[in-house]
Amino acid sequence: MLMIIMLISLIVSLGSCVTIPCSFDVESRFEKYLDHTCKAYWSDSPSFTSGNAKVKPTKDMTGDLTKKDCTTTFNNTRLLPGKKYYLRLECKNDLKYTFKQATVAPSPTLTPSTLEVKEGTSVSLTCSAPAPCWSHPPALTWIPNRGQSQETLQENQDKTKVKTSVMNFTASHLHHGNKISCTAVYQKNRGSPDVTAETSLTPDISYSPKNVTVSVSPSGPVPENSNVSLTCSSNANPAVRNYTWYRADGDQEALIGTGQSFIVTVSKVKSTFFCKATNALGCERSRNLQIDFQCIRIKTSQFQSVPLVQYQRTAM
Repeated sequence: MLMIIMLISLIVSLGSCVTIPCSFDVESRFEKYLDHTCKAYWSDSPSFTSGNAKVKPTKDMTGDLTKKDCTTTFNNTRLLPGKKYYLRLECKNDLKYTFKQATVAPSPTLTPSTLEVKEGTSVSLTCSAPAPCWSHPPALTWIPNRGQSQETLQENQDKTKVKTSVMNFTASHLHHGNKISCTAVYQKNRGSPDVTAETSLTPDISYSPKNVTVSVSPSGPVPENSNVSLTCSSNANPAVRNYTWYRADGDQEALIGTGQSFIVTVSKVKSTFFCKATNALGCERSRNLQIDFQCIRIKTSQFQSVPLVQYQRTAM
């Protein structure tokens, strides 16, 4: 008689549907005992028999044991999360056999697991989640949905079933640093709450400077011949490595300085300024800026002349 008991580790949720992919092999001298009388049993104790097994799968729940397929599907499973379970194979002959089973976990997988691309690159993200039951595959949701997605349901060589969703989009600077997640929702029976699992990544999108703007301090009209500070700012990845300042006069542009901030003197001759931001991927310029000046006038008091009064003496 051959009898081996091995520990099976499961990650399941009470009331959910779970498939335990399983296959086994036996020595050639035992293969003749693999017949229609063989059955698989499950329990949370290593010492059990077919009579006191906690779970007795029916024929439609178990794979073809005569072909060494012991895959078992539990609908509305009574397996408790965190418990250790054992499998026993019994045939109505001298064959008793056990097998080792891989861990089952309903967590989706993102491929690739990280995303580092340049703006404008075509991106394809794949989200895969175990589908224990064909009749109740998980619902996959992208948050946010960046583009068109396509779903498939397939069976692997090891009898495991997988639900897959592929989302295609073009990388934009608007995606940089904003989390993308894939959520798998497993429906449960008898009104129990659904089981939700999520996997996410944060895209690192490299792009040339965007939204280049110039700010002035102090703002508003300023006295003639006073100094104002101009500051250039932008969004870029990698960061801006160089800021340059220009004075525009019609179609002519003159380089007047470098640095993120620049000080200019305001005069009554109207001048137009702009800046350029440059990083490793490109350059972008701001809109033209014209500084308003305030002309100060000194008011003087006006004096009104008093006419002279002539007196005429009369004879006495």
